[in-house]
Amino acid sequence: MELEFVKMEGLGNDFILIDDRNNHIEQYMSYPELSKKLCSRHFGIGADGIILILDALDHDIKFRIYNSDGSQAQMCGNGMRCFAKYLYENKIMKPKKIRVDTKAGTVIPEVIVNERGQVCSVRVDMGEPVLFCKDIPFESPNEKAIEERLTVGGKVYQMTALSMGNPHAVLFVDDVEAIDIETIGRSIETHERFPEKTNVEFIEVLNNRELKMKVWERGAGITLACGTGACAALVAANLTGRVQDNAVVHLDGGDLDIHWDKETNHVFKTGPANLVFEGRIRI
Repeated sequence: MELEFVKMEGLGNDFILIDDRNNHIEQYMSYPELSKKLCSRHFGIGADGIILILDALDHDIKFRIYNSDGSQAQMCGNGMRCFAKYLYENKIMKPKKIRVDTKAGTVIPEVIVNERGQVCSVRVDMGEPVLFCKDIPFESPNEKAIEERLTVGGKVYQMTALSMGNPHAVLFVDDVEAIDIETIGRSIETHERFPEKTNVEFIEVLNNRELKMKVWERGAGITLACGTGACAALVAANLTGRVQDNAVVHLDGGDLDIHWDKETNHVFKTGPANLVFEGRIRI
């Protein structure tokens, strides 16, 4: 079987987008198997995950994402920006703002276009942060886990747990460059207190308007950026009095502007998305 695909990236977080609105692909190969095959950086196209464009019953369109290890993620902020840009520029969706069905619920991206009609950035309504431990999920005697102690490999870390449609553990550090992201990130991702595993964000506070972040993503490992992670970082930093409700998050792949609207309790994320290349591949 031959597939048409596009490779896109949002701050270096790269994805393979595939249109399967006719459901032909899944009849040939399961999505988890397809993701592992295509995302291989040595034997496939290479990416952090695949994003599927699917028909939706009660939304404008459906978004499904699988990590490079074949696991399914509920949502991905960087991936959603790529998704929205592709749909608009290829006239699959004409409105600038659409309702997208995701495993994390309804997500509303809005493309921002220049005078030539090209998408220069995408603003995504990421919805409400989930703070209750039972809903993240995170096993804790407390209702919420804000700067809670977590023992990993004999060391104790303070972290804030929350969900932005997928689980996050946010740790504040003095120098993010000095942290062993892989060792600590992998240990926290698979910690028994996170029954569905978790993404892990390491945050250095630069000032009350800027955060510097490195991320270990559940199912993908170290990536250059994580949109839901940037949102989680802003929420955790605001809850602990470190930043205001709007801040720029500096990631290895670039910057995201994050705003937590306290009136609606929704988190908004604005940033770029870019086409890398497009092609065809036999599977």
